[in-house]
Amino acid sequence: MTHSPAVIPAEHREDVETLWNYHQMGHELRPTDVGIGLGSHDLGVAIVGTDLYHRGMYPILLFTGANAPPTVEVFPRGEAVHYREYALEHGVPDEAILIETKAKHTAENIVLSRELLEERGYKDIETITLMSRPYQQRRGYAICKKLWPEVDVICASNPLPIDDYFTFIGNPKKIIDTMVGDTQRIDTWAEAGWAIPQPMPDEIRAAYERLVSAGFTSRLVS
Repeated sequence: MTHSPAVIPAEHREDVETLWNYHQMGHELRPTDVGIGLGSHDLGVAIVGTDLYHRGMYPILLFTGANAPPTVEVFPRGEAVHYREYALEHGVPDEAILIETKAKHTAENIVLSRELLEERGYKDIETITLMSRPYQQRRGYAICKKLWPEVDVICASNPLPIDDYFTFIGNPKKIIDTMVGDTQRIDTWAEAGWAIPQPMPDEIRAAYERLVSAGFTSRLVS
């Protein structure tokens, strides 16, 4: 089955690319103690999680996520449950997978994943591969470093070029809305004490403001 290209609106392309690049941390992959896949609408989290497991990047793969309004239609049984099913279908052994099914936002993803690992006897985690949609990397990193500061965090995502990613998801407005919301949360979550501060250059703020003015606002918080 092929998908028709999902086109980034030409008048917003530069701003979308600016935010896309900002949110990706550019970390170099290396082996870690555990891989943690953050629930979202993006099956690419399960895809990269499965691929990196098979490449020997970690011995344990943990998926975390319940349901949220943007994901329930895509993953009706829950984000972590669907991710696990993908991993099993693609050769990850059941004993190598843990799932956390209660987290409803990224802070809960981190806190509940840490608690689950400790409950299962993984008490000496020093390094993690944190997998997310591409434009969630920076926020995931900032939250993890605040709530689990002693671990070394390597961020990863399904490595699709931006146009291929838009086609893979198939809903340009949803992607841009979510990217804009994640940009807002870089500041608001740090202000709330849930994340470490992250630099946000003027060109990033300007791109964000233009996309907000253009109506990409469904994922903003008041």
